[in-house]
Amino acid sequence: MFEGFETQMIAGAGADIFTRIGGDPSAPPVLLLHGYPQTSAMWDRIAVDLAQDFRVVCTDLRGYGQSEKPKSAPDHAPYSKRAMAADMVAVMAALEHERFCVGAHDRGGRVAHRLGLDHVGVVQAMTILDIAPTREMYANTTDAFARAYWHWFYLIQEHPFPEQMIGLDPDAFWTKKCIGLGGGKHPFSKAAKAEYMEAFRKESVIHASCEDYRAAATIDIAHDDADEGRKLTMPLEVYWAKNGVVDRCFDPLALWRLRAERVSGEALPGSHYFAEETPEVFAQKFRAHFQKHV
Repeated sequence: MFEGFETQMIAGAGADIFTRIGGDPSAPPVLLLHGYPQTSAMWDRIAVDLAQDFRVVCTDLRGYGQSEKPKSAPDHAPYSKRAMAADMVAVMAALEHERFCVGAHDRGGRVAHRLGLDHVGVVQAMTILDIAPTREMYANTTDAFARAYWHWFYLIQEHPFPEQMIGLDPDAFWTKKCIGLGGGKHPFSKAAKAEYMEAFRKESVIHASCEDYRAAATIDIAHDDADEGRKLTMPLEVYWAKNGVVDRCFDPLALWRLRAERVSGEALPGSHYFAEETPEVFAQKFRAHFQKHV
């Protein structure tokens, strides 16, 4: 995977972050953020494509993959999207990128949202895949959403209940979650899936990812409430899966317009993992959007 890329472990703002880097060092920088329960491996084909025109940085979020899993706290602050976003700004600064574009999927999109709010002026343009804002998704939860996104409500249960249950058979849990939201398909490359499964078998990753979700249901919403009225100011494109849960249960454009000043986007064919199903489509979407704003 990631032909032509190098890897580094870079100090974030409280966790060491595993980072893949490729493309011309003098080219405009792009940061790509993955979702749950994955790693930066999801971006392999998109990243290699984008590296023709950009300096591409793909990270494992804190708690995921090969990145550090810091100890959590009763308020889950170490796994807040604020903490994760601060890691990303620190990584990019260490690579001498003070301003950059962001492409993000799933949990990474939630980190990107907080990054844009907490670090005004840093993000030149942003593309977020297959989510609506966290607070609004919780606030607008329906029976259909809760049944489809059952893991949102399972993972936030008090430690150690979900960790112990997942740890009994992490492969089965991973498969039910990912193949389920993939519409029964297997969109992952063999190499990427092997990396995902290897990481998710670790107790530290299972616990950290539960803390990510616990933070989302508590401190992340508190941060959003404190920011009431503030919106993302950079150009934001959002895409969601035409055959996915977000499309069935929400109006993503309407919800993002509550949180961002300049929003465009549409539903595209595929499941939740459509970035891996059709990487050429998203490489083209990212390239077109980012080249307008660098």
